[in-house]
Amino acid sequence: MTDHSAAQLNTLRLAADEIGIDAAGDLLSRGELVAIPTETVYGLAADALNGEAVSRIFEAKGRPSDNPLIVHIADRADWAKLVKEIPENANKLADKFWPGPLTIILPASDLIPPQVTAGLKTVAVRFPAHPVTIEVIKAEGCSLAAPSANRSGAPSPTNAARVLEDMDGRIAGVLDGGDCAVGVESTVVDLSLPRPRLLRPGGITPEMLREVLFELDIDPAVTAAPKAGTVVASPGMKYTHYSPRARVTLIQSTPEKFTEFVNAQQHQHPTALCFDGEEQGLLVPFLTYGRRDDPETQAKLLFDKLRQLDDAGATLVYAACPTPDGVGLAVYNRLIRAAGFEVIKLD
Repeated sequence: MTDHSAAQLNTLRLAADEIGIDAAGDLLSRGELVAIPTETVYGLAADALNGEAVSRIFEAKGRPSDNPLIVHIADRADWAKLVKEIPENANKLADKFWPGPLTIILPASDLIPPQVTAGLKTVAVRFPAHPVTIEVIKAEGCSLAAPSANRSGAPSPTNAARVLEDMDGRIAGVLDGGDCAVGVESTVVDLSLPRPRLLRPGGITPEMLREVLFELDIDPAVTAAPKAGTVVASPGMKYTHYSPRARVTLIQSTPEKFTEFVNAQQHQHPTALCFDGEEQGLLVPFLTYGRRDDPETQAKLLFDKLRQLDDAGATLVYAACPTPDGVGLAVYNRLIRAAGFEVIKLD
């Protein structure tokens, strides 16, 4: 593997065609980092079984070393190599939701380097649904560890241009597969515990999981700040995440009260992040991120809208609070972390 400690890299822009996919696979097999599209967000990929390459993910992102990574596979048969055993409920979830935006945590096999698990005894695995992701994994010839392809704490990228904003010169390549369909990271469910536990909400909702598992606990960290010193088993649980440079405050209210509140703060020069059709009457700059009753669109647009706030130079943002049900729970989970858990309730 090349020593990148002293020089900025020439980050290659690769098309999502046979040539680009083969080039990405070659770079990954040599221990390089390549940003790849998935159906959720762009991932910063490295060979999951190469501990040195995985360590460089943390360096490129500025990611805390106690934040575990997710391993991506392109063939369900590879799952058995990565975990100690696959219980019946795990197989049922995989039957229903793989390939797709669901990550399953189980006890790790000895193949998994400690850099992937952040020293835990479990590993998170998913089988993505994006055809380019699958082809890259096959071209690389192994499984890939791939957190979101952004600087740690920033909004996750949902297109290649946003990846380059954070990673140009820090990684070997970016494979451009267009915009991501889901827009928020995968659902993470921990099956290593006595009862299944949702650690991170995503496109696979708690209701969908309960149809298969029948029982499911939701970790308190999904909607609240974890206690100091908490050891986390999933990405996206412990730290302030997904944040633009602006200070974000979440406003839980009716549309009318949201408008009234934000307008009363004009002296602070805020920007509003609100729902489509609810911008009328606002006297401050605004962005919208889908209708109030359309959490799937909210999820797809959210991260790019947070980055657009940076593009516009926003310093203070008041964000309309989504309904934390279904996919809306995933949107709420990301926004409350972007806000550092600062919520004003006007209802």
